Amino acid sequence: MTESAPPESPAATTARAERARASTRATGVVIVGMSIALWWPAFTVGAWGTLFFDQLLTVWAASVGALVVVLIQPRGRKRVGKALALLVPSLWILLSFLFVDSDSDDPVTVVVSLVAVLVAILGLPVTIWVLARVVWPEFGEDIPWSRRLIVLGAVLLIAVASFFLGANQSRFLTCGDFTISGNSEPPGCTPGPPDILFE
Repeated sequence: MTESAPPESPAATTARAERARASTRATGVVIVGMSIALWWPAFTVGAWGTLFFDQLLTVWAASVGALVVVLIQPRGRKRVGKALALLVPSLWILLSFLFVDSDSDDPVTVVVSLVAVLVAILGLPVTIWVLARVVWPEFGEDIPWSRRLIVLGAVLLIAVASFFLGANQSRFLTCGDFTISGNSEPPGCTPGPPDILFE
């Protein structure tokens, strides 16, 4: 005769439900935060074919700030990995100072430029993730691996969609939209005044 599992206590049921809600909240925070950080760099690559220096330096500043927080934390087993991940944007700046000649098409310049793109596209989500884990240590524990894959998929989808929107900006934005927002006009923008949706 097979023994059935004892019924779950109301307290255990409540605790399990609260863990599920916390996991959902944490997943939402990560998706929204990473999407907000990533859409503009992806859009600019699509619209202008380049990343703006302020995007790269924003990633660098955030990563240095997070690195300081990681270094002053009590020792932990993942501290070194976090610190190494946060050093990538600083490595890009160091390589730029040492090896990049802006008028050169040599392989080192190409590699450093590729690292710059990776720093902006990958550095933002990694920096946000590490910062969240530093400020809210239980944060990652609330998100099971299946949900982490959902986060990755959602953020990747938004990055690809943002790149697509940037590459096709002339279909729904005008040159005036870029000018009035304080941006330069991207190549191929549609001439015209700003497209004001609400007057």
